[in-house]
Amino acid sequence: RCIGNYRKTLWRMRLPVIRHLVEFTLDNDKDYLEETLDVLEHLIDARGIKDEELDLIGELMSNIIGALEVTENIKKGVNKREALNAFMKKVTAVGK
Repeated sequence: RCIGNYRKTLWRMRLPVIRHLVEFTLDNDKDYLEETLDVLEHLIDARGIKDEELDLIGELMSNIIGALEVTENIKKGVNKREALNAFMKKVTAVGK
């Protein structure tokens, strides 16, 4: 159930959200986002979670995972703008 909904949200990745999360990660630590992913993943299994709520959780998880990937590329020396553009290009190509 959660896997299908999670994959369905991949097209909902939002560049402004990812950019903001990347800034947070660069200013702080990626552990915060990784721990947030753990909490969201655990929340998926809660009783009574509706499909709309699962969609939202999946969308949040997608954006966090995207931000972590962009942050990793920046730490490898890729320019922030280039890393964001390359990631969004990759994501938009998945739906084609």
